[in-house]
Amino acid sequence: MSEVGDTISVANARWSFGGSVPETFDNHVGRSVPQYQQGHGIVVALSDFFIRPGSRVYELGCSTGELTRKMAEANSDRHVSFIGLEIEPAMVEAAKRKTSNLPRVEIREADIIDAELEPADLIVAYYTIQFVQPAVRQLLFNKIYNSLNWGGGFLLFEKVRAPDARFQDMMSSLYVDFKLQQGFTEQEIVNKSRSLKGILEPFSTQGNIDLMQRAGFVDIMTVFKHLCFEGFLAIK
Repeated sequence: MSEVGDTISVANARWSFGGSVPETFDNHVGRSVPQYQQGHGIVVALSDFFIRPGSRVYELGCSTGELTRKMAEANSDRHVSFIGLEIEPAMVEAAKRKTSNLPRVEIREADIIDAELEPADLIVAYYTIQFVQPAVRQLLFNKIYNSLNWGGGFLLFEKVRAPDARFQDMMSSLYVDFKLQQGFTEQEIVNKSRSLKGILEPFSTQGNIDLMQRAGFVDIMTVFKHLCFEGFLAIK
């Protein structure tokens, strides 16, 4: 087991969101992903364009429930149902605790590949689908599209690969610099990279757009971009 920061230890190619990870996850991911909290703000602000009284909203892979909580608190007077889906039991428990005072929030332990989605006005996947096996990723995008009501929104935030090797080298170098600036040691950065082998599989910007278009989305735009991290909004 190797230290990756924030008291989290993992083995080579064995990254997991379970165990004790939820205890320090919010701090860890906030230091690991540029403008992570600002991205939450973008999602909450954009939700205003899709949420109406009686709406249903899903967050796929809700981790500790932080973003689901923020969306629910921003819409507490609109009788909106928020459903967070999460596969890791420890994360589910953390999310339930964090949203326990919000009666319109339901946290479900579920694999987003197998879970049935009811008609929804907004579906959010915040740095989640990059952990879904590429072989079944298109099936998930198809399900998301089919579950949205007409005019509904899909917010997808992902780490993205650059379009060619030269750009990828630049982005990778700058990302390492960012993590060093956040206080991670060189060894922690290497350990984290090794732990994610075969688990984190980001697609390029175009690769994500292709997945959305094949699912049926036509109206797609970038709403956030920082180095190798991007947020998309697709409307059915």
